Amino acid sequence: MKKVVVIVGPTAVGKTYFSVRLAKMLNTEIISGDSVQIYKELNIGSAKATTEEMQGIKHHLIDIKNPGEDYSVCDFQRDGRELLNSIDIPIVAGGTGLYIKALLANYEFDAPSRDYDFEHKYENYSNQELYEILLQCDPKACQNIHMNNRKRVLRAIYAAVLNEPISTKVKKDEYLYDPYIIYLDCNRDVLYERIEKRVDEMIQNGLLDEVKKLYDNGITIHAIGYQEFIPYFEGLESLETVISNIKKNSRHLAKRQITWFKNQMKANFYEVNFDNPDETFEEIYRDVTKFLKE
Repeated sequence: MKKVVVIVGPTAVGKTYFSVRLAKMLNTEIISGDSVQIYKELNIGSAKATTEEMQGIKHHLIDIKNPGEDYSVCDFQRDGRELLNSIDIPIVAGGTGLYIKALLANYEFDAPSRDYDFEHKYENYSNQELYEILLQCDPKACQNIHMNNRKRVLRAIYAAVLNEPISTKVKKDEYLYDPYIIYLDCNRDVLYERIEKRVDEMIQNGLLDEVKKLYDNGITIHAIGYQEFIPYFEGLESLETVISNIKKNSRHLAKRQITWFKNQMKANFYEVNFDNPDETFEEIYRDVTKFLKE
């Protein structure tokens, strides 16, 4: 199987720094594993690497869609695998665990892309009525879908109509590639301090203007660093409250990421020494080099 180097971890732990350094040493390219950085114009709030931070390393799956355009994990899996197969020693780096796991593993999805015309036919049906339809066409799917999750029920019905019932789909831990997964870890208090500092820097660098421009064009982004501004634009909250909420939600995101990666990926853990990052990098580089020679 093809070898792939993967760098994951919670927000603000240093994934960009270490992935770029490693890519320079290996003379390779980086595939972004971030579900927000896919979109153009979402630069500051998504902590997208600047040209200076990229240091000439080619990055893929960044700025490939306009804000508001659909781009699913299934799309990411397709595009990412094309890149994995074309790059000699690909590095995948990011914090969206589901995207990265779907890219690497034998992972099938619940249903095909949404069909809004199909859903329109059922707009007058109650949740109970839709659920009864699903019970008829794919009863096994009902074991994992709540009746009130209308979107998933509709997609499951649509999949059954296409003769692709979601009950036959699988989500496996079997990897289609040979990954060396680097999980960057650090003390929780240190991580939270870095998160809060980064949010302050985002505000100083013009995050408010970035989100306001999108909002004025009728685009609302449901992602941390963007969605918190909506009450401010509507005159319901102060800017100080917005900043506080971004920090709080970013901490919560980090906690979810930590839990997800520890439970869902068999990774090699590296404690980041922010006072001496060279020490951490040398350890990572030594282990990756050994992996690539095996």
